[in-house]
Amino acid sequence: MSIRRTPVLAASAAALLILAACGNDNGNDGGDGDVEVGDESDFVTDLTFGTGGTAGVYYPLGGEYAQIFESNIDDITVDAISTDASVYNIGQINQEAMQLGLAQSDTFISAINAEDDFEGAEIDNVGWIAGLYPEAAHIVTVGTGIESVEDLAGANIAVGAPGSGTRAVSDAILSAYGIEEGDYTAYEEEFDDSQSLLQDGNIDASIFVVGTPTGSLNEMAATSDVNLIGVDEDVAEQIANDTYFETYSIEPDSYEFLEEEVLTLSVSAAVLASTTQVSEDLAYEMTAAIFEYAGDITLPQGDLITHDDALLGIGDGPLHPGAERYYEEHGVEQP
Repeated sequence: MSIRRTPVLAASAAALLILAACGNDNGNDGGDGDVEVGDESDFVTDLTFGTGGTAGVYYPLGGEYAQIFESNIDDITVDAISTDASVYNIGQINQEAMQLGLAQSDTFISAINAEDDFEGAEIDNVGWIAGLYPEAAHIVTVGTGIESVEDLAGANIAVGAPGSGTRAVSDAILSAYGIEEGDYTAYEEEFDDSQSLLQDGNIDASIFVVGTPTGSLNEMAATSDVNLIGVDEDVAEQIANDTYFETYSIEPDSYEFLEEEVLTLSVSAAVLASTTQVSEDLAYEMTAAIFEYAGDITLPQGDLITHDDALLGIGDGPLHPGAERYYEEHGVEQP
């Protein structure tokens, strides 16, 4: 198993989706649970696993699961790489440039339904393997005096890379408060870069979606006056009704600097796999390994990986046939 840091691969989200729209053409319009399935000549065992930015949870988590897969499944190699995460990973799986990827559940559903960044695209060979844990939107400031989302009007805000799941959440939250594009200065930064900008005073706030807790936020709080801003309950519920996000509370014991719970929005972090390049048997083994060896994950999120959330957020998206067989055998049903 190798873990590579690639420069955030150069394709823009727009170019990516043009490629995706020209990809596999089997007449599937998305959203009906149908996927294109490969045959023996299509399946591969040298797998590339797209994760996320190096400062988030996806990158180390993907690396640890790559090690678990290699150690417990015969005759495969797994190369875990740093990427722009959700949208990029789905597009690359669709183009058969990667075989595995981590993604937010809302981005997966948008892809299947050809919505948002995937408008006009035909994503018909990406199947759900497992939902791992909830990911919460964090709205973070450092000693700026900003106390509410309303205060972000006119601010410099890191809102996530173009086409990322974080950008979708950022746009939804800001728009719900009447803060539209042009009402603030957007910094399209990854999580790790936004932390440096925050601490140096170059931006006023950063919005990012990450598994809770994320250790780097506690590290930032050790040297900076970190503030985590919540979303008002009525606004959070309205966003949840209008999107694929769920309301979520970040509990006080999640971070050393937090004194009370913070209401926000969440999605599920999910493992996805190609249905044209990953065989049913291999996907079955990977699904089993995700849960059987969750205790080997050294990150705090490992404690959250159970059958309870395996299908949380899948919506009308398709399961990979191998994962579907695993869940049927183990009596796992959609909540």
